[in-house]
Amino acid sequence: MTWSEMQPLLTQGTFDTLYMVLWSTLVTILGGLPIGILLVLTDRGGLLQNRPVNKVLGVIVNMGRSLPFIILLIFLIPVTTAVVGTFIGPTAMIVPLAIGAIPFFARLVETAVREVDHGLVEAVESMGGGIPTLVGKVLLPQALPSLIAAVTTTVITLIGYSAMAGAVGGEGLGSKAITYGFQRFETGFMVATVVVLIVLVTVIQLAGDGVVRLLARRGRTA
Repeated sequence: MTWSEMQPLLTQGTFDTLYMVLWSTLVTILGGLPIGILLVLTDRGGLLQNRPVNKVLGVIVNMGRSLPFIILLIFLIPVTTAVVGTFIGPTAMIVPLAIGAIPFFARLVETAVREVDHGLVEAVESMGGGIPTLVGKVLLPQALPSLIAAVTTTVITLIGYSAMAGAVGGEGLGSKAITYGFQRFETGFMVATVVVLIVLVTVIQLAGDGVVRLLARRGRTA
């Protein structure tokens, strides 16, 4: 396979991968951020201390994280079909990608929020600050560098998930690698696909690290 033949396939695969990862990341943040915060607030000593709720959330998150993505992908085919109308294509893959990543991201959010200085939390509580004030004025701003790092890690994980999604008609670079690289024995195309994935992951990691360092510097000078 020549470069002129590979280029449109790699371009379309990259576009489909970024499309799936972008939208599934947004859904993951919307779903995982409140779950992670609730895991902290409902824990022992939290402002919403509720051990039964905390335990149930913890079990759900742990179950979601324990399932291999390829199994979850197949298991969710009826759900994906009900939501999107099909289980094939990049739009359909957003559903299992997000559901698979939400528990992973929620644990990262929980870890990031727990790192916030407890003295600041106690100060807000002593002044009568409610949940919105605590979350919006203390927890999220103070944990922002760690949260950005969590988003970066999640995006990279989703890129890996999207490659696996190609095994069941998810399109993207994974699908192109399987169809044109593996099934047609085009080693050159397979190598090119791997290189593109490495470049994507590297760029995202560098960008995320850059934002984290910038926020950390601003925090030290504030």
